[in-house]
Amino acid sequence: MIQDTPAEEEPTAPVPEAEAEEPAAAPAPPPAAPVAPAAPARRPLVKRHHGIVRFAHWANTVLLLGMIASGLQIYMAFSHFGIRGGPYYPNPWDGKPFPLWARLGGWLAGGLNWHFALAWPFVLTGLLYVGYLAVSGEWRSILFRPRDVPRAWQMQLYYLRLRKEHPPQGKHNALQKLAYTSIVLLGALSVLTGFAVYKPTELHWLTALFGGYELARYWHFWAVWIFVAFIVVHVALVFLVDPASLRAMITGWYRGRFPSHD
Repeated sequence: MIQDTPAEEEPTAPVPEAEAEEPAAAPAPPPAAPVAPAAPARRPLVKRHHGIVRFAHWANTVLLLGMIASGLQIYMAFSHFGIRGGPYYPNPWDGKPFPLWARLGGWLAGGLNWHFALAWPFVLTGLLYVGYLAVSGEWRSILFRPRDVPRAWQMQLYYLRLRKEHPPQGKHNALQKLAYTSIVLLGALSVLTGFAVYKPTELHWLTALFGGYELARYWHFWAVWIFVAFIVVHVALVFLVDPASLRAMITGWYRGRFPSHD
């Protein structure tokens, strides 16, 4: 008897397992709020000028302006340089009067009185300032030296806008050192020529050193205009370059863009 063989079952394809569901992507964080740039740190307030320096600065400013005005009044008594009758030394104001508002004293004697009254405080204040520089050692920060020549040139290029970056400096830049050194020497020249004109007989050796009475008077006169030029440039640069230095010369304290020490 033939037995029926059971039919072989066809292999069934494996049922693929359900694919694991991928986790949902986390939502993107909201964009960060823009951060405002940090405010620049405020410069520290530092002591810049001693009281003696500030006193001498403002006292000599007033005294010098008075001496210039009274000197112009004295000049009007004889507005030439040289022996009467000529020839006269070159002078763009030869024979020309200065306006009344620029003169002090009203007439020759009044101009002389004012000039002498202001001259002695000017000399004493100048000696006080120079003495302080010598004792404190601060003269080192304003003395112009040969090594400052290239730095002065770079500073001049900056002022002429031929250099973009401000040259590095200490308490004073090289041009300031040149100006402050020169102004002390100019003050000494003004005092010495003034004495040579004031006492030409008693101080005949000093008068002769300047070439005689007429030349001593001539150099004294030109020193005035160098002072005037210095004042104009000095004040202009204070306001254009470093206005904070004005407050420092009043209060002694400085909060500005430049160092206060070398």
